[in-house]
Amino acid sequence: MENPESSKPILVLCGTGKTGSRIVQRLQKRNIPVRVGSRSAQPAFDWQVQTTWEGALAGVSAVYISYYPDLAVPGAVEAIRLFAELALSKGVSRLVLLSGRGEEEAQLAEETIKNSGADWTILRASWFAQNFSESFLLDAVLSGTVALPVGEIGEPFIDAGDIADVAVAALTQEGHSGELYELTGPRLMTFRQAVAEVAQARGEPVDFVQITPDQYSDALKQAFIPMDVIGLVMYLFTTVLDGRNAHVSDGVERALGRPPRDFTAYAKDTAASAVWSTQK
Repeated sequence: MENPESSKPILVLCGTGKTGSRIVQRLQKRNIPVRVGSRSAQPAFDWQVQTTWEGALAGVSAVYISYYPDLAVPGAVEAIRLFAELALSKGVSRLVLLSGRGEEEAQLAEETIKNSGADWTILRASWFAQNFSESFLLDAVLSGTVALPVGEIGEPFIDAGDIADVAVAALTQEGHSGELYELTGPRLMTFRQAVAEVAQARGEPVDFVQITPDQYSDALKQAFIPMDVIGLVMYLFTTVLDGRNAHVSDGVERALGRPPRDFTAYAKDTAASAVWSTQK
């Protein structure tokens, strides 16, 4: 059953990001009104500028909440609380939160949404497969060496398209209220195994090298990455990837009635797009 308020736009925060852009595309294909939440949109939305929130929320029926840069950063949970309060005061009833597995701060944000009085759905996602092609690991893949401070820990990489499909269902259909969907791929893979599949798909060698956290931090500093971003990345690699998430979950299947997409399919399709090609 479709959302009875489907004539009102759905606000997609971080609407130009990995999950947000895919959600926007899916809603547009179904001719569902959608408002992109980003600093470049009109009206603009910026998590760091609270005065932009009200305009973005005006007249919308539901919101996909993705916090930039991550729910683990200081101040994120309070921002989520304030945003949810404002959304409900503006008549928005349905909130869908993108969360992260194994992050204590993210779980605090989840509780904030659950206690907000909204019609809520939580999408607790594992590492995105698209980090290898649309994020900070792309340059490493293109260089032929992915050097990371992570050992032989299994991670069930999730395809961002699967997250978008679940989000669209939660935003537009009944039956997902009060659900926490833990979204993972269908199998555990180490980063070494994932890099090997990327190399096989692209047809060019890519080596995986395990380095120490200090070595990785130093490399990020030499690349002039902002210190707050370095702190976040180091937290994700040294804390979240400690084995706590080394199991698969059935969130995609529960939400959509189908299995999640495998990493091999992601790698083949990404290679076909030529984003990993050095022969451009």
